[in-house]
Amino acid sequence: MPATDRAVDLTRIAARAAAEKKAERIIAIDVSERLALTDVFLIISGGNDRRVRAIVDAVEEAMLAAGARRVQREGFQEARWVLVDYADVVVHVQQTEDYEHYSLERLWKDCPLIELPQDVRTPTDVAS
Repeated sequence: MPATDRAVDLTRIAARAAAEKKAERIIAIDVSERLALTDVFLIISGGNDRRVRAIVDAVEEAMLAAGARRVQREGFQEARWVLVDYADVVVHVQQTEDYEHYSLERLWKDCPLIELPQDVRTPTDVAS
């Protein structure tokens, strides 16, 4: 069963908030067929710790406004890899170096991508 409409809507809301804070890369993966814990992984990169924190703050604000309740947040202090869990959507915000090193999208390459709105796509997305 694919990700729920609500999970996809929340993913797009969070992605748009990240894009407004100049996220470098944004990718959404439907992991619902593989994981029972969540429907979507939203993976975002930011250039440094301040950018990562700004992206996380914007995502949390947008998700709260959309009625999504945060279940857990980890890694905010160091801001190298921040995980924000909204149950249906898990947001990973990583510094670019960690994004490239861990390459989460490669680990989940067998799962379908969720199409993001045009205004959310980063230059890397448009090229691919």
